[in-house]
Amino acid sequence: MAKKQILASEGLAAIENRDLPMATRYLLQQLERLAPGGTVELRVPPYGAIQCIEGMDHRRGTPPNVVEIDPELFLKLCLGELSFDAAVSLGQVSLSGAQAHEVAKLFPLAL
Repeated sequence: MAKKQILASEGLAAIENRDLPMATRYLLQQLERLAPGGTVELRVPPYGAIQCIEGMDHRRGTPPNVVEIDPELFLKLCLGELSFDAAVSLGQVSLSGAQAHEVAKLFPLAL
């Protein structure tokens, strides 16, 4: 069964209103569409997680490449209000795995 998709109008309104749960889910949905794959697991707790970036597929247990970002920071990265490299250098992004840094190329997200 396919995941319920958030309509663009609802997602963009959530971003504008800084509705973190809906905005985060919408932006994750967009990233999953733009960078399908299973190389990196991108987590934005407590609102969602996706697997993205073409390459290897991970199906069970803890993924080898994980990026964890808090929702407010995730929104800033998607909107280009902060660069991924700056967030990493400030210690605001949790990265594990040799390919985790590949998500940097996804930000900012063109909406």
